[in-house]
This record gives sequence, structure tokens and C-alpha cells, in this order.
Amino acid sequence: MYNRAEAVDHNFIQFVTAGHLPPPLSSTGLADAGLTGPEFMDLFETQMMSRQMDLRARILKNANECFYTIGSAGHEGNAVCGKVFRLTDMAFVHYRSCAFMIQRAKQLPGSTPLYETMLSFVASSDDPIAGGRHKVFGSYPLMVPPQTSTIASHLPKAMGAALSIGRAKDLKLATAAMPGDAVVICSFGDASINHSTAVGALNSALWVAHQNVSMPLILICEDNGIGISVSTPAEWLESQYSTRPGLHYVRADGLNICDLYLKAREAERFARNRRKPVFLHTKTVRLLGHAGSDVETSYHPLARIEAAEFNDPLLHSARIALENKLVSAEEIVAIYRRLGQQIAAIGEYAKTRPKYLTRQEVRKSLLECAQVKISPPEPKSAEGTEPLHLAKLINLGLQEVMQRYPGAVVFGEDVAQKGGVYNVTDGLYKKFGARRVFNSPLDEQTILGTAIGFAHNGFLPIPEIQFLAYIHNAEDQIRGEAATLAFFSQGQFTNGMIVRIAGLPYQKGFGGHFHNDNSLAVFRDIPGVIVAVPSNGADAVKMLRTCAEEAWERGRVIVFVEPIALYMTRDLHAANDKGWASRMPASGEKIALGEFGVYGEGRELTLVTYGNGYYYSRQAAQLLAKHHGLQTKLIDLRWIAPLNDQELLAEIGECPNVLIVDECRRTGSLSEWLCRLLVEDRTQVPRVKVVAADDCFIPLGRAAAAGLPSTDEIVASALKLVRP
Repeated sequence: MYNRAEAVDHNFIQFVTAGHLPPPLSSTGLADAGLTGPEFMDLFETQMMSRQMDLRARILKNANECFYTIGSAGHEGNAVCGKVFRLTDMAFVHYRSCAFMIQRAKQLPGSTPLYETMLSFVASSDDPIAGGRHKVFGSYPLMVPPQTSTIASHLPKAMGAALSIGRAKDLKLATAAMPGDAVVICSFGDASINHSTAVGALNSALWVAHQNVSMPLILICEDNGIGISVSTPAEWLESQYSTRPGLHYVRADGLNICDLYLKAREAERFARNRRKPVFLHTKTVRLLGHAGSDVETSYHPLARIEAAEFNDPLLHSARIALENKLVSAEEIVAIYRRLGQQIAAIGEYAKTRPKYLTRQEVRKSLLECAQVKISPPEPKSAEGTEPLHLAKLINLGLQEVMQRYPGAVVFGEDVAQKGGVYNVTDGLYKKFGARRVFNSPLDEQTILGTAIGFAHNGFLPIPEIQFLAYIHNAEDQIRGEAATLAFFSQGQFTNGMIVRIAGLPYQKGFGGHFHNDNSLAVFRDIPGVIVAVPSNGADAVKMLRTCAEEAWERGRVIVFVEPIALYMTRDLHAANDKGWASRMPASGEKIALGEFGVYGEGRELTLVTYGNGYYYSRQAAQLLAKHHGLQTKLIDLRWIAPLNDQELLAEIGECPNVLIVDECRRTGSLSEWLCRLLVEDRTQVPRVKVVAADDCFIPLGRAAAAGLPSTDEIVASALKLVRP
């Protein structure tokens, strides 16, 4: 039979009726597991529910009513984990977790997991988690943040969430989402464990636990022996993780509910009592191929497929039920058919429910926050009369944020005792202690995953990425995980954070492309992310205050890019003029999202820029006025995203000449977008010229700034534009 879904469905009924059932792969029975008959049958029922959900999804897909059919067939044993773990144990789950979600929902009276999951299958806007934006397993009441195609990308944040539990308990954090004795569970497939993200997350969990820091994380590897069409080498996982120092390894028969229940309880007790990481390795099978479009017969012989189908976990459960005389074969088939009819009816109704069709409806959840919080009162700022450079003022701004928010934590490579590569976090460790200011291993995925996990548990994380170029090792933690959370949960889950990054070019003495990365395109391309680029210390403090409120109150994900070359800059035009130093802003002074700075009142030429570009444009403006009699207006964008289009156009007004100064590479830079704005949204298009960095990497040495905008180039371009 070519249609394997029909074959698996038909075989279950025929094999149970005939008593033709697979032999046991493990000897654990009901008494060994401590399961009662009714408890076993409850889990078996959940398995059958999950199977019927998969079968119905296939039927709906064939009718173009279902759009994403990675199923859970073969993995129904994960229902056990839905029973063993508490609702207060946050769960980051695999995309084959239908049975887990059904069983977990049984802990919450009044839940309707079959209907809710079916709404997700048919992409209905009634779907209570993602609103039909994607088929996800997630639920706010069940404490399951939504996941899409989880190829290990969720492991770093699971690790971070587990780390945050003990930290919240020690700090007596009132906003913590999980109790002090909670554990975190994270499920994934055997192919995913080979991803560098998984390897890094596991390494970081062990790195933490090795230092006797609490890490109650249970990694549940559902091993079906294959990733799409690539087989997992025999005993590969056992060889890598069964003897790993510091990792408690538990192997379970994922086809036998009794054995899996026994082993899951062992894993749960170990993690909850010892506060150490556990690797729960469950051996199972994959049925019905990888996904709806996958035809397994193209790479596996039919005999192999049929052998896997005979190892169906539902057939194993039927055997155990019959051996223990819990039900008859006829009763099992009757339950299976009744559930099939029930789920068919649910599917028929769900497909009639409304769908999102407009871009406004789809975008609605991008910035939603269902649990808006209120910030604590603002502390009195450390005001002073002495002008300070950017790095010191960011330091004072961070101190202020940490004083205001008890859950604010600063972490990253070298940020604690050392105070960071540029001393921006100097003194924070001594002032706020090791629980709030701490070093991370050298792994950007871990740093960002830790931030997401901490945010899930009521913290305000402020991770530091040492250099902008380093973010590319881990950008999916922002793009695929942090930024999508509100979108795929309709704002029920958010992970507000401020990701501080030392970046942009012009750095002297410590450069090269890896420390002078001049591209912000990776952030501007991510929907919903706030990108802040202060050019001076006073603005940095005011923007940091706004960022903290946005992250804490509305769960916004913020990238705060700090121009390295301006960290210690005090002078603007001449030595010792202190034209770029600033005093600490007074308490309450903020710069709102999208609010840009304006300098000068010239009507003949407007310069639009940000970061280092604003610094050099200020120098150019003085030269243009002094030597050429050309008065200019400078606009410091400050916020690269969101950018207030209409206010920017209004500020430019009818100015006939616009010079865009962009320190990022010309291709893919903000300047391209600004040109589009001026051409498309202005009734009278001005003359526009762009001064941007070359499409080239930055070298080390005296040529480091050769391909970057300079004061002289800005002056020359301005004159060529206005006085050709």
C-alpha cells in the first residue's frame, strides 16, 4: 500500500484484532513503573489521540485545508513526559510533541488540546497560541513557549531558563515565572543533536554544572534513528553522551510506556533534587515519513518501512494492555475508532473557522504583549558636572538600570571582574554581585540563549556581545527565536532584552574585519527588533532608559549598538575641546523610540546619518560653514529601527539637497532604504547623494579607514551636491 498513513491506520486495527503484536524490547511492566491500570490506559488513550490527529492532518492536507504536517507518529511515547513533569516546569518541545501536549493539558481542567491543536493544523486565527500564523506546539497556560521547526535552536534558551531558576531563587525575584524547585525540559530529535547549536548548549550546561551552579535541565532526545533521509549511526548518541562527565544519562525504551515512565521519573527526580543536567535518551521509531512532502520509499525499501511500522508504539501499548487484561482487543479498537470519529468531527469544524487574510491581521502580533508590566520608580541619576566619554556614561546608565530593575542582569564574555574589553561594565560586578553580573563561556549562541531563557523567567537580561562580527555566529538566536516569540504566541510570551554590542568601524590599533564590522543589515532585516545606535554619551543614557522600559514593560527585543571608536572620544574639532564629552543626563530624561537628533538650521543641505557618521558630519558641517559659507542641518537618526518615516520627511521638509552619510557598507545599508524613502514618499524628489563605506572588508593597519566615510569626503560630496 503506497499510502503509508492508511497502512499504519489499517494495520493497527488488524494487528490488534488478530493479536499480531510486536515482541517487547524491554521487560519493564506496570508494577515496575509504578503505574496503575487506569493511569496506563490514560496514557494509551493520549497516544491514540495523537495518532488520530496525525491521520486527520493528512486527510486535511490532501484537501488543501492543512498546511504543515510534520507528524508525531512513532513518538507518541512522549505522552509520558506530559504526565511526569509539572505544569510549572517550563517545556521547550520538539515538533513531534502532539502526545506530550495532549497529556500535559490533562493536568489543567477545562483544556481542549485536540481542538486547539487542530486549529493550528488548519491555520485558523482562532488558534489560541499562534493565531494560525504557523503550526506550533505551545501554550501559555501549559508553560510551553511556541516552537516552529526546532532544529536545536531552542536548546540554548532551555539551558538559560534552567540557569535562571536558581538565580531567581537566590535573588528572591518576585517576577519569576517558575518556582525555585522547578526543572526545565527540552525535547529534540537525534539528528538535531549534531547541530552546533545543540553541542554548544549542552557544553554550556555542563560548564555551568561543573562549577556547582544549579542547572536543572532535562534534555529529552527522542531518537528515531533518522534525520529526514540520513540515518543516525548505530550507538552514536550512547557513545557521545552516556559517559559524559557531569551529565546524568538515562536510556529508555520509547516504545514501552512503562519503561519510559520509569526512566522519566528517574530523570525528573535527579534533576529536581540534584539540580544537575540529565540526558534522557528515548529510543523510538518514525512513522509516516519526515513530513507531508516526504516519500520515504524513495530512500528506504518497503521492507524496512514495514518493519518500523510493526514497531509502532501504539501496538506495543496494546500488547501491554492486553497482557495485563486492562481491556480487550475489541475495546481497544472501539476506543481507537471512537477517537478517530471525534477528531474527524473536530477537524471538519476547525477547517470552517476564520483565517487571517490581510497583512494587517498577520502583522498584528508582531509587537503584541499580553502581559504588559510596570517599571519600578526611576532612581535618582548620578548627575555630575564633569563631561564624560561614551563608555563611562553607558556604565553609569547600566548602573541606573540595574538599580531600577531587580531582575536586570548583565552577562557575557569578560564582563564581570574584568569589566569588559573596554571597561564599559567596570565596577558592576563589585556593586551588584556575581548573581547579577557574570561571565559566560566563549559562545555567542549561549549568551543569547541565556538571555532568552532568563527573560522567560521574569528577568531583564542585558547580554553583551564583545564585537559586532561575533553576532554572526549566533544571529538565529535573535532572528529565529527571540524576535519570533511574540509573533507566534500573540504576545502571550515575550522575551524582552537589551543585547549590547560593541560595533561599527574606525577603531584604531585593534582592528581588522573581525573587530571592525560595519554592517547592521542583519538586525534591520528582523521584524520587530529595535536597533539603537547612540553617537554620544548623553544620548546613550537617555536611549538606554527607554530601551529598559521597552524591554521590561512590553517585552521588546533590543539591539543596542555602541560605536567602539567613540567609546573614549572626548574631543570633536580640536584637542581638549571636549566637544564630544557629555554630562550625565538628569533623571527622567529619555529619547523616545524613533526620535532623532537635529543640529543646525540650514535649508540648503540636510545630512542624514548616525553613529560615527554623525561625529564626522559634525566636523564637516563646521568646515562647510567656515570655509564655504554653507549652512547645514544634521539629522542623527539614533534609532535605526524603528525609523519614523513621516517625521523624518517632515524634518527634511522641502530641502533640495540631502546627503546620506552611512558608515555601513553601501550594499544592503540603511542608505539604500533612505533613498527609497526620499524617492517614493516625497512629492518633490530632492537631489540625493550617498557617502557610504565600500563593499569591502576592513583591513588592519593604516588603511583601516580607507574605505570609510571621512570628514573630507563628506565636505567634498556636500559641495558637489549643492554646488556642482
